[in-house]
Amino acid sequence: MKESTKNSEWRHRLHEVIYEADTKAGKVFDILLFFLIILSVILVMLESVKEIDQNHHGLLLTLEWIVTIFFTFEYIARIITVKKPFKYIFSFYGIIDFLSTIPLYISYILAGSQVLLAVRAFRLLRIFRILKLVKFIGEASQLKEALKASRAKIAVFIYVVLILSVIMGTMMYLIEDDEAGFTSIPRSIYWTIVTLTTVGYGDIAPQTNLGQLFATIIMIMGYGIIAVPTGIVTVEYSKYGSKGKRKKTENLIHTNTQVCETCTAEGHRDNAKHCYNCGDELL
Repeated sequence: MKESTKNSEWRHRLHEVIYEADTKAGKVFDILLFFLIILSVILVMLESVKEIDQNHHGLLLTLEWIVTIFFTFEYIARIITVKKPFKYIFSFYGIIDFLSTIPLYISYILAGSQVLLAVRAFRLLRIFRILKLVKFIGEASQLKEALKASRAKIAVFIYVVLILSVIMGTMMYLIEDDEAGFTSIPRSIYWTIVTLTTVGYGDIAPQTNLGQLFATIIMIMGYGIIAVPTGIVTVEYSKYGSKGKRKKTENLIHTNTQVCETCTAEGHRDNAKHCYNCGDELL
């Protein structure tokens, strides 16, 4: 019985350190984790530079192994400190944590797979919980609500743009010849999208007067098209800036970093005693 209680106690203490940022040890762990993630991403980028990799390959590999071993122990610790490990393993962060750990191991089987370690950049999303950036969380919540409210309008807008791109691309294929680069309708549609979005790579360009006139019209349309989705989201965002909706959004913002030991659910209310997902007590 005593052994079982001790077992439960050390798991709870380890859970608080790894999953939560309310304690001093938890904050230190999260900040260390944050810097190690950044270091790992930098190492992957440096390894992609041939000159640096040739001169410092041994050092980079050693540092990468140190980070990988740390993340391996962290991943195992996250699994053993929750009551339902599969909830964490198949969660968004669980999958990201797993993908950030295995590439260096499998690089000895599949050459070059260590570059997948760049997926660790996704773990930087934990910065919101680590540093408790309430203001940024609030703004992010409002932006998310604005995007959700405007998604139908944006979807219709994109659908219309795609139809226009197909029509105008087909017309350019008929106007221009192969020498100008318009060798097929898909390639002409590609040119239309590049021109319409004002990217303008310049790899394909109309040569005839009619084609250049048509291209000019598409370019002018492009400026209007770019402004439309921005305007849609801005209008919805301003609605959530009003007192009523802002208050509703602020009710969703909490600084509580407690993570349920059973189902690993996050985002509990500040004074929550029980998990909103599974109902277990928050210790």
